[in-house]
Formats: sequence, structure tokens, C-alpha cells
Amino acid sequence: MTEVLQIGNRTINASELIPLLASYQMLPQLLRELIIDEAIAPIECTPEEVAYAQKQFYTEKQLTQEADIQAWMAYHGLSASQLETLTLRKLKLEKFKQATWGNKLESYFFQSKAKLDKVIYSLLRTQDIGIAQELYFRIQAKEQSFADVAREYSQGPEAQTGGLVGPIELNSLHPAMVQLLSSSQPNQVLPPTRIAEWFVILRLEKFIPAQLDEPMKVRLMNELFETWLQEQRKQIAPLPTESDINQVAS
Repeated sequence: MTEVLQIGNRTINASELIPLLASYQMLPQLLRELIIDEAIAPIECTPEEVAYAQKQFYTEKQLTQEADIQAWMAYHGLSASQLETLTLRKLKLEKFKQATWGNKLESYFFQSKAKLDKVIYSLLRTQDIGIAQELYFRIQAKEQSFADVAREYSQGPEAQTGGLVGPIELNSLHPAMVQLLSSSQPNQVLPPTRIAEWFVILRLEKFIPAQLDEPMKVRLMNELFETWLQEQRKQIAPLPTESDINQVAS
């Protein structure tokens, strides 16, 4: 068997690598990186891009001297060519994403916008319908403010903020709450509604439409990329188990 690694008194053979990676739950990550490597292999970079990528990489790793670079390479077991490949990997990956999904972002954004819009709202919840109705009428009659009632009676963490929640994306909320908030007007106090084990009183404070700005573009690009990665992963045969490897070896 081929010896590939010596750690202390232990010699790691080639046939042991896959079982070890599996036992440390590192095989899925390895597979992910191999899929990425294959995808970005055809991507080309200009000399200016190469120089900039290397500078950025060394800055991120705080490698300011040649001795630092050599020590970092030795620690990670990298050759000079492997280091060069590594410094360009992030740039190539971003270029791959842009080439693959850059012209699809706008349509994907509008498809997803209803989930990306944000709201600020006030919430009061209790498990007693009688109390919920009484508190609703008290707020409607302006006997007490929503904030004061929430601080005193709400049974969730929103009590600490006077019932105020957000800004938060609609896709983070219970579907019933999304429907209620989406169909209400700011400052409209909604009567008690049963959601899961709670009776909730809601008031929309502000609706914040999502915008296709640069942070949103990055987020959506990464979502599309991760979806693609999952699809690529499904097309690959299941990872070998240790028994599979032992059968081949025998």
C-alpha cells in the first residue's frame, strides 16, 4: 500500500484516506470543491486580474513577507503551483457565477420578491383567547398603547421591545402572518387570530420593498449557485462507504 502521510507514529496509507475523510464528515466538502474545480477550469483571467487576486489573497491571509508565504505554504502542504491555483480560485468562481447567472438575476429577483420584501410590525401573543380579545378592544379604544400592552401581556420575546419586530423578511414568518400583514395597511390593528398555539394581535408598522441592489445581487447569485451545486451533487453516484472500499481492495 502507498504511504501518503506520516503523523507522529502513524502512517496513513492511500486506501485509508476515503474512510478517514468519511469519518470526519469531510467527503461532502471534498465533493463540493471538486465540482467547483471542474466548473471553473475553463475560466480565464487577465494578467491584471491574476495580480489583483494574488494581492487580495495575501492581504486576507495577512501574508506580508515572502517568508510568511513560504511558511503558510508549508503549513498547508502546498506547492507553488497549487498556491497560484488557490489564489485564483475565488476570482474564477465569481466569474463563473457571473457568466452563468448574471443575466438571470433580474427575473429571479422578481420571482422571489414577495419573499424578500421586509416588514416592521407590532406583535402581541397569548394562549388565552379571552385575554387576547380584551387586549384588542383596549388597544382599539386607545385605553393603552400597543407597546404598553405588549410589554405587560405578550408571552414572547417581543414583550421586551414593546411588541416591535423587524425589519424582517416575509419568508421568515409564519405563512398565516405573511397573509395578514400583506393584506393590511400600516397602523391597522388586526383582531386576534389563531396561529399555531397562539392568539396573536398584529399591526403593520412599515412595509419595505426589496431592491435589486448590489448586496441583493450577491445574495441571489449565491442562491442560484448553491441550487446548481445541489443539482450537480444529485447527478453523482453515492459516495463510497468503507465497506465498498474494502471490497475493492480485497
